[in-house]
Parts: sequence; structure tokens; C-alpha cells
Amino acid sequence: MNPIDTNSIDPVAHTRHWLESCVIGLNLCPFAKAPYAKNKIRFVVSAAIDEESLLKTIDEELTLLENTPMDDIETTLIIYPEMLQDFFDYNEFLSSAEALLTERDLDGEIQIASFHPDYQFSGTRKDDPTNNTNRSPYPMLHLLREDSIDRALESDQDADQIIERNTQTMRELGQAGWTELMKRR
Repeated sequence: MNPIDTNSIDPVAHTRHWLESCVIGLNLCPFAKAPYAKNKIRFVVSAAIDEESLLKTIDEELTLLENTPMDDIETTLIIYPEMLQDFFDYNEFLSSAEALLTERDLDGEIQIASFHPDYQFSGTRKDDPTNNTNRSPYPMLHLLREDSIDRALESDQDADQIIERNTQTMRELGQAGWTELMKRR
């Protein structure tokens, strides 16, 4: 479902475009703008070719987040341009990533959010525009500090309405509008 050829594009530049145009531009995540503007989002492109090396990348990034002050790195996006292109394979892999988080005893400290070019929420059709809230140019995992989420929720009085607002935004935008936004400019 990826609307453009990602092979000729730098994955970080493409991901930044997606963040600027879609995530921040549409206010899908009202908490993303500040860390992005302050350059506190770490972008990691994984060269992993198997699940073991994917987990190693996640483990390394969890260690880095644990050992780095939030004032330096607030959150990390791990981009997998060569792996987990099939959404169902990706979805299965998420349980391994979550298990690593539990094994590292980081539940309650770090969350994993998932994004994929073919993301599909349970109970939706593949072409449902609401799936676009979690569609990204590449398979990726977002490692978020719980403290960052808590701080953002305290400052956003409309936090309970985010999902409803995003659903409405995606339906109003439609698939054609989403495809246009995802195009690299």
C-alpha cells in the first residue's frame, strides 16, 4: 500500500517527511511536535536481515534510552526498510519485541508503538482510512518513554479525544488525501 517507491529514498528523510506531513501536520499525535522540534527523536535505520538481529537492535536502543537523559533523547524510531514487509509477519514479531521489553523489566518505563505501511486495526477492512493513523513509509517501532507520555498527557487537556479526532481526520482526508500527503515533496 506504500504509495511511492521507497527504494530510492533515504529512510530517515522519508520518515521525517511522514512525521512532518502526517503525524505532526495532521496532529495525529499531539505529543510529537515538541520532541521533533527540539531534535529529541532518535532515528535508527536497522540493517537487520532476520528477527534475531532485529531484537538485538531493539535491545541496544532500549539500553541507550535507559542510559541517556530524556533531555537528550526523548524517543526512538527504529526503521526496518528491509524486514517485515508483510504486515502479519510484522504483527507476529511485535510479541517478541514486547517480550524483550518485559524481559528487560522495562514495562511501565518504555512503551512500544507500532507502525507499518499496511497497518490494519483489528475489525477494519484493509482500505479503511482509519488504518492510516498507524501507517508509515516503512515497518518501524517507536520506543516511547512512559515519563514522556505522562508529561504530554498532563499538558494536553484533549488527550481522551485523540483517537476520535484521528478517526474523523482520516475519514475526512480519505485515501486519496493520504496518498497525496505521503508523496515525497
